[in-house]
Amino acid sequence: MTTTVTDEQRRADLRRYKALATGLLLVAAAVYAVTLATGSDGWVRAGAEAALVGGLADWFAVTALFRRPLGLPIPHTAIIPTRKDQLGQGLSDFVGTQFLSAEVVGERVRGAEVSRRVGAWLAQPHNAERVGQELATAASSAVGVLRDDDVRGLVADALTRRLEQVQVGPVLGRVLGPVVADGAHHGLVDVAASRLHAWLRDNREQVQRVVADQAPDWSPRFVDRKVAEKVYDELLRVAANVDADPRHPLRATIDSFLARLATDLREDPSTIASTDSLVQRLSARPEVREALHDLVSAGRKLVLELVEDPTSDLRRRVAEALAAFGARVARDEALQRRLDDQLLRAVLHVVEGYRDELTRVITDTVERWDGPETARRIELQVGRDLQFIRLNGTVVGALAGLAIHAVTLLA
Repeated sequence: MTTTVTDEQRRADLRRYKALATGLLLVAAAVYAVTLATGSDGWVRAGAEAALVGGLADWFAVTALFRRPLGLPIPHTAIIPTRKDQLGQGLSDFVGTQFLSAEVVGERVRGAEVSRRVGAWLAQPHNAERVGQELATAASSAVGVLRDDDVRGLVADALTRRLEQVQVGPVLGRVLGPVVADGAHHGLVDVAASRLHAWLRDNREQVQRVVADQAPDWSPRFVDRKVAEKVYDELLRVAANVDADPRHPLRATIDSFLARLATDLREDPSTIASTDSLVQRLSARPEVREALHDLVSAGRKLVLELVEDPTSDLRRRVAEALAAFGARVARDEALQRRLDDQLLRAVLHVVEGYRDELTRVITDTVERWDGPETARRIELQVGRDLQFIRLNGTVVGALAGLAIHAVTLLA
């Protein structure tokens, strides 16, 4: 057992008050002995005799709690060492019924006004920053404890399995529809048109060769070349016009195509089935899985950088959101009641479901204690006050003896 300064102080106090109680008892015994030796039979003897009886009775009672008085095997003594397990069980039952009952816990939770206090505390910017810092530390620890390969494999595998289980087409359709309606895809069309025009301009021979190769065998070669040149020039002209003109009819055709595709992805069974089949084939390819791995790995590194940087925009936004939420809770009584109700239900669930496990800590701890050691621990905590019982017993005994002697004389 580790000895602390407080334990040393308590041990010194216990020795001092034991000596005081024992000394007072010895004084009563000495006075009684003197009255016997002198043959005195008056007030002093009556008081000393009663004080001796009261002091001895209380000494026996206090001592019997912790050990056998004078080492004698007297029944119902050394109560704490011999019945510590029953006492621990009784204490456990008392705590369970009186402190962990639903009524007591519910009253304390409702009276604590936890949500209002937490909201007011969280509304302070420095407190919100502190909570944000703790959340960032927890997130960093949780993400950092996993190896990069483990995270990549776990998330990517889970993502590919999820893609195999859900219909991707309707999801893509719900995303693509608003994007096309808002014209948010025009930037991508601009990039595609510009890149196509540049590629056609830089690959003249290749395009003409592909077109010429499609000609029938009976067609003269010079005719094939002329046709190829004409087709290439027309493709280049159209690509340049589409790239230069944001209102080109072909762009409108692309918009119509994408809008129709979004509808088919949501509603057309064949389009949905084809899209899901395509996604599953793509997700099974090593290149796609490796791309997902790299994406997850990059996301993990980005999260670590954001949460570990105290000046990052993410940390700032989290602190601002926490402070705003705290301010809202502090002023919204209806929200406070809802949060308090949720907290109360959670606490009552824990108390009612785990009361036995919580109180069993007491019984298990007491059962592991050695009997004499348990007695010493308890005596160290309450023994000083018990010595006052001995002091009071000696003093009250003397007063009672004097009172009885007075009544005897009057009778």
